[in-house]
Amino acid sequence: MSASPLRESIISLPSRMIEPVILICGTVDHACDEQKDILESVGTVHKLEAQTRKDFFESLAEGGALSGVTHIYRHNSSAGKIGVFDAALIERLPSSVKAICHNGAGYDQIDVTAATKRGIWVSHTPGAVDESTADVAMWLILTSLRRFDLSNQNAKQGKWKSGLIPGRDPNGKTLGIVGLGGIGCALARRAAAFGMSIIYHNRNPSPSAPRGAKYISSLAELLKQSDVVSLNLPLNDQTRGTFGREQFEKMKHGAVLINTARGGVVDEEGMLKALESRQLGVAALDVYPNEPHIDERLRDHPNVILLPHVGTQSLDTEHKMELQTFRSIRSSIDRLLANADDAGKPDFLVKEQQHL
Repeated sequence: MSASPLRESIISLPSRMIEPVILICGTVDHACDEQKDILESVGTVHKLEAQTRKDFFESLAEGGALSGVTHIYRHNSSAGKIGVFDAALIERLPSSVKAICHNGAGYDQIDVTAATKRGIWVSHTPGAVDESTADVAMWLILTSLRRFDLSNQNAKQGKWKSGLIPGRDPNGKTLGIVGLGGIGCALARRAAAFGMSIIYHNRNPSPSAPRGAKYISSLAELLKQSDVVSLNLPLNDQTRGTFGREQFEKMKHGAVLINTARGGVVDEEGMLKALESRQLGVAALDVYPNEPHIDERLRDHPNVILLPHVGTQSLDTEHKMELQTFRSIRSSIDRLLANADDAGKPDFLVKEQQHL
C-alpha cells in the first residue's frame, strides 16, 4: 500500500486538528440511540438535506455546508435523491472524506475503483444480512417446489384445491449454490435441514463450507446435477449478465432458479425464453436489474414468484446493519484520531480494498 492513494490519504493532519464530520446519506430507523453513543460522541453528525444531485454537489463544494465532511454513512435509499456513488459523484467529494461506510452487503452502487483512486476507504455490512437473506431464499425454494403461491391464490379466491397440481418435496433434491459466501452457507444449513443435498460452485473450495456441502469446480456440472439453483453472487463487471441462455440450457429440465443476489447477474431475456420453453420450471426472484421496476412479462408469468427485494427487510437485520455501519465509521475515526498506521481505515472493508 506504500504507493497507493489510500496510503497517502492517511498521512494527514495531527489528531488535534481533526474534527470528524459524519454525513448520514439515507435512513436510520432502528439504531438511533446507538448513533448518539457511537457517532455523536466523537463528531458532528449531519443528515442529508439535498433533494437533488445538483444540490448535493453544491453542498460539497468549497464553502458549502458539507465541504468538511470526513465520513459518509450511505444507504441505497439515498439514490432516489442524489443518485448512486458513481465516479462522477466520488470525484466531487471533498478531499477531507476518509471513508464511505455503506449500509448493505452488496455495494454495486458504489464505484470502488474511483473511491480508491481518491484515497477513500469503502466498507459494507457482510454477515449482518446472512441469516435474513437465507430465510428468504429458503422460503422461495419451498414455495417454488410446493407451489404454495398458487395454493395461497386459490384459497383467497375461494377455489379450494381446484386446478392445483401436486408439488415436489425438498427432501432428496439437490440444491446447487453459485457463490458460497456467508449467505450461501446460511442457506446450505437451512436446506440441509429439509433433507436437500448441497453442492456449490466457487472459484475455489470454501474453508467455511458447511459439513456435507460438496464443491463442484465446474459450473456446468453443478447446473446439470441441481434440482434447484440459488444465485448468491455479488454484482460486478465479471458477474453482470453472466447467467443467461447458455447456463439455462445446461440446467436440468424443469429445474428451479432462485435469485436473492442481484438482478443484474441474470440475463432476463434468457430467463424468459427458458421459462417459455419450460426448460426452466420456476423462477423465484427477490432482485431485479432495474429496481423498483419489474418486467411486466415476469409479473404476468404463472411460473414466476416475485418478492420486492425484501431479503434484509426485518427489524432485527436492519438494526444490525445500521449498527455495523456505525461501528465501521467509529473504527475509522478512532484510527484517525490516534494517528495509527492505518489511520482512517474502517472495519469491514470491501473485498477490492482488503489487500491495501
